Amino acid sequence: MGGGRALRSARASAFSLLALANLLWAGNWVIGRALRDAFEPVALNFWRWLIAALVLAPFALPELARTRATLRRHAGLLALLALTGVAVFQTLVYLGLRTTTAINAVLLNSSAPLFMLLCSWMLERETATRRQLAGMLVSLLGILLIVSHGAPGKLLQLEFHAGDAWIVLAMPVWGMYSVLLKRRPPDLNGVSLLFVISVAGLALLAPAFALEALRAPPRWPTAPEAAGVLYIGLAASVAAFICWNRGVAIVGANAAGFTLHLLPAFGTVLAMLLLGEAFHPYHAAGFATILAGVVLATRRAGPAQGLR
Repeated sequence: MGGGRALRSARASAFSLLALANLLWAGNWVIGRALRDAFEPVALNFWRWLIAALVLAPFALPELARTRATLRRHAGLLALLALTGVAVFQTLVYLGLRTTTAINAVLLNSSAPLFMLLCSWMLERETATRRQLAGMLVSLLGILLIVSHGAPGKLLQLEFHAGDAWIVLAMPVWGMYSVLLKRRPPDLNGVSLLFVISVAGLALLAPAFALEALRAPPRWPTAPEAAGVLYIGLAASVAAFICWNRGVAIVGANAAGFTLHLLPAFGTVLAMLLLGEAFHPYHAAGFATILAGVVLATRRAGPAQGLR
């Protein structure tokens, strides 16, 4: 009895963390689109993770001094996490946001769980359950309700933009990161892991950042632009990744992937709050449908299955 209650409590906490991560990331997509003319994609990603690394350093360095052997032993895995989760994924997203519309980006982002299932099968030989597939389809219906304004015929009017291809390419990269995250060294806490992959990601981004700066010399940002970068570095990087990493470690990449359907829902709410867009019945219907799909996909049939 006590074990079942503890299991439910752990899963509830994990999904709360995953939901918060998606809320913070929704802000990143909005700000990334707003800053498309102020920063080149690699530069925006570089400054994002430089801020994150500087904030994390005082907390992570004392721990890392005691785990140098672990870092050497898992150097290859940590480099892959940095390449996929830090260097490549977000650069592709910022690149895509330069030329695609917000509706297209949100719709394409909802395909992430599909790629996470594929990566789980390729790397871990995990298969999706019928409940997970059903929940994914229900959540996808909620996404379609929002982007079509409750009129499915409007989906036929979506235009394909060059940036869509970059965002589609980013999805399997994120799936690979989330699956590899399950192999993280157990003696590296969330802050230390994030600091390590931030620094490694910066090292991977540095050559492209230097070439990009030579081609298009950066200018001093305005106050709103600087505030946007700070949000991306602190909230969408440090806070969101700690929440996501912890949640994935508890429930696994497959289950966590379905909560990504919350990101476009949160993005819609943020657009209403920040851009003054009106709230319509299809927003409520879509949001409720997304939540129903997430609950369906992430519920377990019984307590005997345990944590993954």
